[in-house]
Amino acid sequence: MNKLTLNVYAYWTRSTINYFFDFNKRSVTTIAMEGMRSLEKPKVIFVLGGPGAGKGTQCSKIVERFKFEHLSAGDLLRAERAREGSEYGALIDEYIRNGKIVPVEVTCSLLENAMKKSSNNRFLVDGFPRNQDNLDGWNRQMSDKVDFQFVLFFDCPEDVCVARCLTRGQSGSGRLDDNIESLKKRIETYNNDSMPIIKYFEEMGKVEKIDAKYNADDIFTKVEKIFYKSGFQ
Repeated sequence: MNKLTLNVYAYWTRSTINYFFDFNKRSVTTIAMEGMRSLEKPKVIFVLGGPGAGKGTQCSKIVERFKFEHLSAGDLLRAERAREGSEYGALIDEYIRNGKIVPVEVTCSLLENAMKKSSNNRFLVDGFPRNQDNLDGWNRQMSDKVDFQFVLFFDCPEDVCVARCLTRGQSGSGRLDDNIESLKKRIETYNNDSMPIIKYFEEMGKVEKIDAKYNADDIFTKVEKIFYKSGFQ
């Protein structure tokens, strides 16, 4: 084997060793990072506001822009109510029809199951917690399992909320509670039960308040600023 051949062989050997070393190094690093992500607690933002405040619309925009997963407590409850063979279906139906809040154990179980099934690590929890019982139940069952960020509060005048809900009902939203009778009960429940929870988080400095009477695009511009400020890209 001549000198040139030896040099080529040595170069090829070094390159091959370096390639596999770097490949393995990257693989180990990648695996380690994936493992760390799996150990991270999911980041949770509560999304609160009265019926018709536009929570669902804004959550859809946040999901698209910031890659969160949207968990609507109301949607989860309605899906469970409609699911054939659900052990909670009749109970949920009775509470929703009467404009009352479903027992917290049911809601927390549905939220926890949805998070476990997801590959995402960022969650918008929409329409929860709505009262002190909800908050206490969440703290018992979920507070040590998630990294709570803040409450995104959509503050909207009552007349605007009612008009939006009635328009939604007339256009065929499929929601049984988009009618004036149910709305009155829902708004009363919101004022009596949900507003104290928002004030509780405000005292902790954990509320980001949005004036939600404007159109969806203008509202989302304000939402974006909050998320950028909070470190979400």
